[in-house]
Amino acid sequence: MSADILLLFTFVLAIFLGFELISKVPSQLHTPLMSGSNAISGITIVGALVAAGSVTEGTLSVVLGTLAVVFATINVVGGYLVTDRMLAMFKHKEQGGPR
Repeated sequence: MSADILLLFTFVLAIFLGFELISKVPSQLHTPLMSGSNAISGITIVGALVAAGSVTEGTLSVVLGTLAVVFATINVVGGYLVTDRMLAMFKHKEQGGPR
């Protein structure tokens, strides 16, 4: 039981620290930070796959691992889409008529 409380405390602390750190980042640094967070989320996917594949630990760990895989994948894909869209804003438009 105390291990569960420690894990919950760590989770809540990570949420709080993540929110505080990201809210203080200037807008010019969001694209490089998005790339870094995508790399971290890629590592999270690997850990989530390990958790989802641990059938000896019980059904709860498989369900939570599967949810972690889904959410981390959404985070990575969404991060790359946002980064791509932000970088597209800096590309020069071609001269010519509408397509």
